Amino acid sequence: MNNLYDVVISRGRVMDPESGLDGVRDVGITDGRVVAISEGALEGRSTIDATGLVVSSGFIDMHSHGQNRENYEVQARDGVTSCLELEVGAADIDAWYGEREGSSLVNFGASAGHIPVRMKVIPDPGNIVPIADAAYRESTDEEMAEILGDIERGLQRGGLAVGFGIAYTIAASRWEILEVFRVAAKYDAVCHVHMRGSGLIGPMDSIEGMEEILAASAITGARLHLVHISSTGRQAVPKLLQMIEEARSRGMDVTTECYPYAAGMTEMGAAFLADDDWQTKLGISYEDMEWTETGERLTARTFAEYSETNGMVIMHMIPADIVDIAVTSPLTSIATDGYLEDGKGHPRTAGSYSRVLGHFVRERGILTLMDALRKSSLMPAQRLEHRTPAMKRKGRVQVGADADLVAFDPDRIIDRATYAEPALPPDGMVHVLVNGVPVVSGGVLQEGATPGRPVRTPVS
Repeated sequence: MNNLYDVVISRGRVMDPESGLDGVRDVGITDGRVVAISEGALEGRSTIDATGLVVSSGFIDMHSHGQNRENYEVQARDGVTSCLELEVGAADIDAWYGEREGSSLVNFGASAGHIPVRMKVIPDPGNIVPIADAAYRESTDEEMAEILGDIERGLQRGGLAVGFGIAYTIAASRWEILEVFRVAAKYDAVCHVHMRGSGLIGPMDSIEGMEEILAASAITGARLHLVHISSTGRQAVPKLLQMIEEARSRGMDVTTECYPYAAGMTEMGAAFLADDDWQTKLGISYEDMEWTETGERLTARTFAEYSETNGMVIMHMIPADIVDIAVTSPLTSIATDGYLEDGKGHPRTAGSYSRVLGHFVRERGILTLMDALRKSSLMPAQRLEHRTPAMKRKGRVQVGADADLVAFDPDRIIDRATYAEPALPPDGMVHVLVNGVPVVSGGVLQEGATPGRPVRTPVS
């Protein structure tokens, strides 16, 4: 029987980490789904020649803050087909999805977020993270009840997970965090957590921070995902990975992620930068901090000045060997923690996945190509699919899967974004399809494309 498919990706090296498929195939796509994978030729209304290219599932970024067209375009060029805001999340799930429905380049989704809910209940003028009472004041019993109610409503309305930034809401009591974990457990939602602790310098180093959230997970039964282990843990990363592995060996559902760069980024108004001892705890000085707006390295004077404006600052603080340990660990998926505004920000937004494929896989050979694809696509899908059945159709190149696909040149793929030019697109990402629609074709972004769909847990 000779079927005519909407789109055929022809003669690419198809790689699927779940099934282990690694061979030259034709992929037939109809109505936004993969409907055929064939060793023989398939016929389509349109055909994409992928000869010499690797064809894999599009990448699923579980930690994407820049949820707008500018950031979606930059991330699509890096092979990202689903951008999920799971650390900060949203205070109003219906409104958040409604703003993007029908107009998005890539798939999108959000968690019910403890940070924005706390900023709503305890009014705070901060942008992404709190800079006033929501950071520095404990909640009253009445406020805590409202916080819990809002998060529960967010999960009922389809929030993918529960997001936490405990390092930013430093006055949130241990009990408040436990109570939010209890809500997550009730709805079988993963807790995506930026923990309190940092590095190996106390009080409250990253070992203690990890103990807090592991205890909350064990007490409540909630699933746990530690965000950006390398920037939070730094020298403690080997110990944190050991703690995660030990918890998993005892039946706990704990995972983590990293991005492949040696610098982090945050808002200058972040609570942990207001600590008088921040330089000691982070192991950096003013000159290790880079103001994204100008690229200048800070001084005591400019640090004080820019703290008043609350813009973004890059922190060069992660040892190179720690980046290697985090990226290559079998426990970590890849996420960007990405955010650009008017082309300014961190190169991780534009280059994380191409950097893994080019620098870590091809140039250095410390990660296999199949493992890199697993970390970028299958692992994020599996992290969420227990609660969100739609994720079972993502992160795979299989019949029945969503046609969120990339085709890249394994001999050429590399990130080009830098701290000076963080929005530069990578080289070698040739084709990107979202729900069967090309959003990058021949390396060129397709202007006006809006095939992205909501990734949302069924509304209860």
